[in-house]
Amino acid sequence: MTIKQSAAHPAAKGSDPFIGRVVAGRYRLENRLGEGGMGVVYRARHVLIDRVVALKLIRPDLKTETHLRAWMLREARAANRVDHAHIIDIHDIGETDEGELYLVMEYLVGQPLSSEIAKGQFPIHRAVDVLEQMAAALGRAHDLGVVHRDLKSDNILLTNRVGRKDFVKILDFGLAHLARDPRLAPKGAVFGTPEYMSPEQARGDEASPSSDLYALGVLLYEMCTGKLPFHSHDREQLLEMQRTAPPPNPRNLRADLHPEAEKIILRLLQKDAARRYKDAHHLSEDLKALQRILPPTVVPNPSLDEPGPAQPQPPPPAPSPSVAEWAMRAAQFGRMVARAYPGGDSPADVLAALEETWRLANRASRLEGEVASHMRKLEALERRGRALRAEIGRKVEELAHEESRVLREASAENEAVALLRERLVVGERNHAQAKAQADAAERQSLTPSAARAIFERTGQMQALVDTRRESLAEHELRAAKKDAQARDLRRQIEELRAQLTRYADAMEEDLAQGKERVAQRTREGVTYERSFSEASDVIVRHLRGRAECRDLLEEFLRDANRPVAPPQPANAQGAATA
Repeated sequence: MTIKQSAAHPAAKGSDPFIGRVVAGRYRLENRLGEGGMGVVYRARHVLIDRVVALKLIRPDLKTETHLRAWMLREARAANRVDHAHIIDIHDIGETDEGELYLVMEYLVGQPLSSEIAKGQFPIHRAVDVLEQMAAALGRAHDLGVVHRDLKSDNILLTNRVGRKDFVKILDFGLAHLARDPRLAPKGAVFGTPEYMSPEQARGDEASPSSDLYALGVLLYEMCTGKLPFHSHDREQLLEMQRTAPPPNPRNLRADLHPEAEKIILRLLQKDAARRYKDAHHLSEDLKALQRILPPTVVPNPSLDEPGPAQPQPPPPAPSPSVAEWAMRAAQFGRMVARAYPGGDSPADVLAALEETWRLANRASRLEGEVASHMRKLEALERRGRALRAEIGRKVEELAHEESRVLREASAENEAVALLRERLVVGERNHAQAKAQADAAERQSLTPSAARAIFERTGQMQALVDTRRESLAEHELRAAKKDAQARDLRRQIEELRAQLTRYADAMEEDLAQGKERVAQRTREGVTYERSFSEASDVIVRHLRGRAECRDLLEEFLRDANRPVAPPQPANAQGAATA
């Protein structure tokens, strides 16, 4: 356990009074990263396991909105259960002692997609690669019933992971739904980012998985052309364009755009949701097919490349005394006091402060062992929970991908059935007319050749009708089988989703109890930290003018006032979207 001592390491708060504050007894706020409509994001550090995280404090005025708090917690938990490599990890969700909502996410280092697009058009293979990662993440999310609702280039972070550039991380999953509450905006307001909003969202309808796919179309258009398909400084005009205006042909802005990429963009941007891709799995298939036919690209070898600009890294741990060092500092104080008062006649307040440092060091040492035990149990439980979510998520994804294929095949069969029924009606009508002519021919005196022609045509019509009936029956049977197969796959998916919900609810309850135990112990540790700091200040103030212990005091102050880690540059803010 590492507990930072306030006197030894004064916080550089600047203009934000929250810097240095410990949230929920576990996360110390180190730096303000960003601010938005839903709250403020800080870089924070877990005071026990020294993990750097991004912590979002939701707007203070939402503290009294019970309905909104419930939405936020439910949406965040649902997003966390998706557990996909291309969706930001959520480590913790809850409320502070003051009733403020907070969300703790992985701290990411990278560039927002918006800043990369601002540099110009992407190579086609790069744009398709980025979108394919996003489609994979959305496929998993949609399979588990989670819709993003506000996909935009600012919510996509491009990071480096295991040597791979442009590793996608999607931020702020599900939180846009919280902002739709009518209590947060005037009546009739349309929520979201208009440039990326689907036609149905622009009409004020609820977002659906297909709405996320429309936003992907906007993003692919933007990456390939460097421009948005619809742009206006007037919000209402922009919403009307999303509702009714056809997108400008992307090949007019980029002549070398691959025809298949153009087809994908225009299909995603269909105004009618039914004419877009059926789901993200269908989109992923077409993106992968396009990747196979694009010209091969040379993958840079990091060992051979010229060194580029250094990538920003998460900040190192801010120097701070461990619990073991508390005892060393108490001993150091003891030596100072002994030098200053060799006869043992030190003032009562200095002696009491010295004894307090020893007492607190001993208590903190015992507390450290207890907290370490709790943390090991929590980490093991979190690992099991993540493995379980990932396993069920993969199974759901496999079944949903198969369901997507089967539903498309069933749709094709049903279209064939509808067409054959129309043709059968026409064939039966033509056969009825031919039979009527044949019946009339029997009552008339026709030449043998004329009568034979009429009867042959009647027979042909009958054979055509029989063939169409047989073909219709075959397609109806295949369509019924596909429909039954799709229903069975959906049943399996729903069973797995229910299983995930049950397991996740139980595990989250266990985690919440464990985290509360750790939080209580950590609050106790923070109290020790404050008391240790106060006792230290008493000793230091008293001994500051004593020449006989000046060298020991200067040594202590040098160690105690090491600078903390500097703020990170803007492109290292990672999950700072607020």
